[in-house]
Amino acid sequence: MTNAMPILAHRDFGGKGKPPLIILHGLLGSSRNWQSAGRDFAEHFHVHALDMRNHGESFHAREMDYPTLAADVASWMDAQGFESTHFIGHSMGGKIGMVLACRQPQRLKKFIAVDIAPRAYPAGHVREFEAMHALDVGNCPSRQEAEKLIEPSVTEWGMRQFLLSNLERDPKGGFRWLIDLQGITDALPTLEAEFLGANDRYDGEMLFLLGGRSQYFRSEDRKRVETHFPRARIVTMPHIGHNPHFEAREAFVAEAMKYFRER
Repeated sequence: MTNAMPILAHRDFGGKGKPPLIILHGLLGSSRNWQSAGRDFAEHFHVHALDMRNHGESFHAREMDYPTLAADVASWMDAQGFESTHFIGHSMGGKIGMVLACRQPQRLKKFIAVDIAPRAYPAGHVREFEAMHALDVGNCPSRQEAEKLIEPSVTEWGMRQFLLSNLERDPKGGFRWLIDLQGITDALPTLEAEFLGANDRYDGEMLFLLGGRSQYFRSEDRKRVETHFPRARIVTMPHIGHNPHFEAREAFVAEAMKYFRER
C-alpha cells in the first residue's frame, strides 16, 4: 500500500463565500509574497495562495517537474472540493497553470499568466543560486549580515530581499532555509527547459499580463502563445518589471479584475 502525497500548504486571504481564486507563486517565492495583492483580490474572490512543493510551508520532495507540480495543484483542489476555479500564476506559477490548462482544462475558468511565456528559460538564475549556496546561514547572526554577505553577488536590493525571505530562524541558532534549496537546485535544468509538448493546447480563456520593463516575454513568444493558447490575449503594463504584484500592485489588481469581470 503506497502512501498518498501530502497536500500543499496554502494561505487563505479571505473572501469566504465568493468564487474561489487560486494564486500560484514563482520560483523561490511563496504564498507570503502575495499577501497584499491577495487581500485586494479578496474583495471579489475567496483567495487561496498555494505554496508549491519545496517552497514555503509545503512538503519537500525530490521529484519536481511541471506535470508533477500541476498534479499537486489538482490534488489540492480535490482536497478542497473545487472542480474548477479562476487562476493567477506568476512566472513559474504561470508555467504550472499552463500545464494544468493543457492537461486538465476542466480545472480552469479564467487564467492569468503573469510575466511569463510558454518557452524555455535556460540558466536564468545561476547567480542567485550560487549566492544562496555560498551563504553559511547557520552562522549568520542576523538577516542584515546575511544580506551584506550576498550583496557582492546579488547587487539588486529587491532581489536580495526576495531571496532572504526564504530564511527562517533555526532554534539551534542562526538561520536555515525554509525552501529545499538543494532540491530546487537539482530540478533547475528541468524547470528551465521546454515544458509544453507539440500537442499541448488550451482553448479556454486566458490572459498573459506582462511587465513592459521585463525581459521575460519577447516579441517572438507571441507565436508560441498563438500555437498553444489560441484564445489568449496579451496585455502589457508599461514601466513595470517582472513583479507587478509588488511594483504596481493597485494597477496590477485593477488590470486583472478588468479581465475577470468580462463576460
